[in-house]
Amino acid sequence: MQNGASGDKVAAALGDYRKSPLFSTRERLTLELAERMTYTGKRVSERFFKRLKNHFTDEELVELAAIIALENFRSKFNPVFAVESQGFCPLPAVREASAAAAERLKK
Repeated sequence: MQNGASGDKVAAALGDYRKSPLFSTRERLTLELAERMTYTGKRVSERFFKRLKNHFTDEELVELAAIIALENFRSKFNPVFAVESQGFCPLPAVREASAAAAERLKK
């Protein structure tokens, strides 16, 4: 990946990022926040928010939440119109899912 996380970090994030030595505490908290904001049934509890506040400023938390919310929006909006990654995400699983979505729209 040219401007972002290494391929190893991306693979670890898709695996068990909580135990991976590749991530800092702030990165692990960010990934957990993304999970809690993304998955139905998961919430940002008061306890977890306190943990976040120990590592991030209010401004950083607002920015993180906004970015995660935007990516969640895109992940729901783009497939409706078969908007693809334009080659920015080289992961085979993402390519395959994107191609399958595009094929469903063509039918």
